[in-house]
Amino acid sequence: MSLTAIFVQTLDITLPVFALVFVGIAMRRAGWIDDRFVSAASKIVFKGSMPALIFVSIVGADLGEALRPGMIVYFGAATVVSFFVMWGWALARVAHAQRGVYVQGAFRGNCGIMGLALAQNMYGDFGLSAGSILVGEVILIYNVLSVIVLTWYQPDQDADWRSITRGVVTNPLIIATLVSIAIAASGIPMPKWVMTSGEYFAQLTLPLALICIGGALSVRALYDARGVAVSASIAKMLVLPTAALLGGWWLGFVPRELGLMFLYFACPTAASSFIMVEAMGGDARLAANIVALTTLAASVTMSLGVFVLRAAGVI
Repeated sequence: MSLTAIFVQTLDITLPVFALVFVGIAMRRAGWIDDRFVSAASKIVFKGSMPALIFVSIVGADLGEALRPGMIVYFGAATVVSFFVMWGWALARVAHAQRGVYVQGAFRGNCGIMGLALAQNMYGDFGLSAGSILVGEVILIYNVLSVIVLTWYQPDQDADWRSITRGVVTNPLIIATLVSIAIAASGIPMPKWVMTSGEYFAQLTLPLALICIGGALSVRALYDARGVAVSASIAKMLVLPTAALLGGWWLGFVPRELGLMFLYFACPTAASSFIMVEAMGGDARLAANIVALTTLAASVTMSLGVFVLRAAGVI
């Protein structure tokens, strides 16, 4: 396949996702959507349509194909390692008050929306089902590690582990992942009307979520993005994805698995990181700057990364 054909295929994978983010930005600037819309739509996605998407994708998948223990273990371990590597870097390079926000912004990706959308575009049903399982895993890891590092650098805040545990246990995405894996493993047939209705509802997820990302994005924050925010963004978009991919390649993962891991580690910083920092009294401006910078940079870095890796035959 020629480089031109690979380039066109790459754009077919990434452009639909990032185009909707820019549509959200344009709709916000035109006054078609506001904070109330973004808040309500995000709640629909988080509590309703995304759990439905995860459920129908896993229940309708070949679990033997989607459930890959080696990839799951490596993905979780690499996420934890990246967290501690960034914490070590922050100890040497970042001011004490900004370390928690820096670490979270550098390791916590928007896998549930951006990563899942790209995985579906690149690998179809496999990307959606296998990617959904990874989403359930990473949500747990992200929440626990983020609270640890943010609390560590906010001495006036105590970690409420009871509420953290309750939030993880009652997380709709984790529940949907566990329930759907159990049903798929049991072989219990689901009525056709349930799957069809779930698919209709699930189709709302990615377009609505991507538009909300654009609608919530503060372009003005880019003007303030410098120094620490740029450093965290470089780590998030370039350093960690490269390291994770090299580790997976060295361990012998197949191209589809390497592709999923690249997409998930190369995702921009999750918008929920800003919400958590604000709630815990941290440097919310720094958190917003990292989210804005990585989200807009991802349209270039992820597209370029997919192109280079596909041209090299890695993914």
